[in-house]
Formats: sequence, structure tokens, C-alpha cells
Amino acid sequence: MKKTILGVLITLLVSCNSNETENITPENTNVEEVNTTAGKEAFCGSDILRQKHLAEDPSAMQRMLQIESQTANYIEQKKMGKVLADGSIEIPVIFNVLYTKAANNVSDARINSQIDVLNKAFASSHVDISKIPTEFQPVNAGDTKIKFRLAGINRKSTKTSRWAPDDKMKKASTGGMDSTDPNNYLNIWVVDYMPYQSGYVLGYATFPEDAGLWNDGVVMMDDYVGEGGPDPTHNQGRVTVHEVGHYLNLRHIWGDANCGNDFVDDTPQQITKHSGVPSYPRYETCGGVSRSVMFMNYMDYSDETTLFMFTQQQNNRMQAAISASGPRAGLRVL
Repeated sequence: MKKTILGVLITLLVSCNSNETENITPENTNVEEVNTTAGKEAFCGSDILRQKHLAEDPSAMQRMLQIESQTANYIEQKKMGKVLADGSIEIPVIFNVLYTKAANNVSDARINSQIDVLNKAFASSHVDISKIPTEFQPVNAGDTKIKFRLAGINRKSTKTSRWAPDDKMKKASTGGMDSTDPNNYLNIWVVDYMPYQSGYVLGYATFPEDAGLWNDGVVMMDDYVGEGGPDPTHNQGRVTVHEVGHYLNLRHIWGDANCGNDFVDDTPQQITKHSGVPSYPRYETCGGVSRSVMFMNYMDYSDETTLFMFTQQQNNRMQAAISASGPRAGLRVL
């Protein structure tokens, strides 16, 4: 069983991904060329950026440890029946779209479809719910009681077609757009292209230790917003579901390390991330134990047709983040 021990967490943060936090902020450019993702490795940038941020800002590390302590306490209180399973929480969402041409100016229809995808994912009401394997059905989160409401769309024409995953898109002074009240709104920035090393970042999110700060929110490449994008493996809006999971304090299911720890007890430990469309069942051995792994979890990297579940313990972590005493309590619209 995975251990939710802060000492282990600190060790993980010090040791994991040290080589992935280098050279992460290439200069933004105004290259007038067709952006191509063919043959390049795609990344979720959330944990990569987080490791760099925690290494550079000890106060952020302290906030993160406090949130982990609060999260563990919330889960324990829930086990003891001291937390009510009350009504839904509705999170208001602001989209900030930065576009270079009409094709990058993601339509209202695509944005509305993204809100719909988020609501179906967090309510387990999408058609793929029937694909959850029988062995994982008992831990399926079901309706998380977390809902999303489109609160506004801001648009800005720009000559910048390539954005480093360095938050410059989040400030008007650096060519982007300032956030809208990040204490009370989930801000989602949409940009053209985010090159990273030899690949590119599909999206990235801030974790709850940055709740309410100027850069708090999610950044998405325009191709991966809503339904109907150009990438046939990721055109169902579930990359954004993955990033919003990070925003609500979920880690990658493999724990960002070989046989790592995502601090969730009901996700089987697995060797690393998956891609494409893995065949079920897929068995992997960690710590000498062979397990059937949950590659269909939203916090893995599989193709979007394969991602369709959160677990109950993942929901506990998200509920802790948005609880009345949690770091994202300002998002609560009851």
C-alpha cells in the first residue's frame, strides 16, 4: 500500500526529475511557421514546472507540505464520519485565449464543449464509463460533486506563436493576459504552441500551493482544448481534465518516478507512464508485487480514448483542496 508520509514526500521531491527542470524556459519567439507536433514527444508540464518552482521557492515547499498535511487530515476525518458528503461545488472558469491567426482562436463552441467534457468527467457521466474494468469499478469515483461553469472568455491577438512553459502568457506585461481573480476563478490560458526540449508541452497547471497567486491556473495548447481538435489521439478534451486534476492536487498516477507514489491508496502502483492504447489487463511489477495497472486513469498519459476514470481516493484529495478549509476554498460556489 502506498504511504502518505510527508518524509517520503520530501525525499521524492528532492530526488525526482532533477534532470527535467533544466533548460525549461527558452525564449518566446514570433516564428511565422507551421507548428508541427509530428514525431515529437508530448509532455504534461505540471510536475516538471512544480519541481523547479519548489526547488527555487522554499515558501512554496512549505505551503505544499501544509496542504499535504491538511489533505491527510481531511481524508482521516472523512473516514471517521466527520465530513459531510454535502452538495456539489461549482467552479467558475475563465478562458484567456491568445491567438496568432483564426485557426488558433479557439471557438466558443470548442470552449463550451470543454466545459461539458469537464462536467462529464468529474460526474462519471460520459459514455466511456461502461469501459471501466470490473476490477476497478468498486474504486471508481462516480460523481465527484465537482462541477464547472463557464464564467467568461477573454481573447487577445498576438504575434507570439511559441510560448515557453514559463508563465509569460499569464501577464499582459510579457505579452500575455493577466488572470481574473485567481482566488475565485479557475483561469485557463490557451496558447498556440509550447516547445519543450525535443518535444512540446500539451498543457500544465499550478498546484494548490500556488492558490490565488497571479500565475495560478491551467495553460493549454489550443489543439487540446475541447472536442474536435486536430490530434486524433487527443481530441476529446481530456488533456484539460488531466491538467485540472493537477490543479486540484492530483499527481501523475505513476508518481513521477519508477514505481513512484501518487499518494493515493486505490490506484495500483505502476512502473511509469503509459502512451497509446494499452491492452487490458496490463500487469507491472513494483516492489516485487505484480499488479494490474490503471492506465485508463485520467492522470496517466494514455490516448484520450483510453482515459475515463478518477478513483474515490483521488476524489478525496480534490475535495480536500476545495473544502471550506482547503487551499482552493475560494472556488466554492454553492
